Amino acid sequence: MTQSLKIDFVSDIACPWCAIGLSSLQLALQRLGDSVDAQIVIHPFELNPQMGPGGEAVVDYVRRKYGRTPEQLAETQSMIHERGAEVGFDFGPRTRVYNTFDAHRLLHWAGLADKQLSLKLALLRAYHSEGKDPSDRSVLVEAAQSVGLDGEEARKVLDSGAYGDEVRAQVQEFQAMGINSVPSIIFNERFLVTGGQPVEAFEDAIRQILAQA
Repeated sequence: MTQSLKIDFVSDIACPWCAIGLSSLQLALQRLGDSVDAQIVIHPFELNPQMGPGGEAVVDYVRRKYGRTPEQLAETQSMIHERGAEVGFDFGPRTRVYNTFDAHRLLHWAGLADKQLSLKLALLRAYHSEGKDPSDRSVLVEAAQSVGLDGEEARKVLDSGAYGDEVRAQVQEFQAMGINSVPSIIFNERFLVTGGQPVEAFEDAIRQILAQA
């Protein structure tokens, strides 16, 4: 018997663990096959809402925000690359951190055309795999076109400031729920799993959730 499952995926494009978590989650759903009919809904979260134009070098960012040394950063990046390879996500040389507000606005718009998940994956690859700037509107338009969205309409959304209020409201809603790190994955609006979990962890969690449904 196929069971329905709603998955609210709260994340930020700036977060490498979100790329790992989403890839891992999708592999878990593939393993579960026809036993689950999953609907993944992407929600925004801003890790760096005050980040200015041009972004900031990763080495400066992690020292300022987390107090980590360049050596610690290198160790973390090596682990992230290994974890990404395990779930089929190819990390490239990520050297800067950027503001992602415009990207979240475009993702909201893409959701109206049922292209949200596809665009999310394209943006994660553009930033984490290809080292592109997700605050650059040309990069955002290119990603939108790559998943079949209209480039001119995407540019209009970005230039108009559309969906900014909706994005801010969603971020505030999840913060009010106590979510302060990403990825945060909510199953059937009841069960929370956080972090870039291994495929097996997501698979086990989903099986338990479906058993309780």
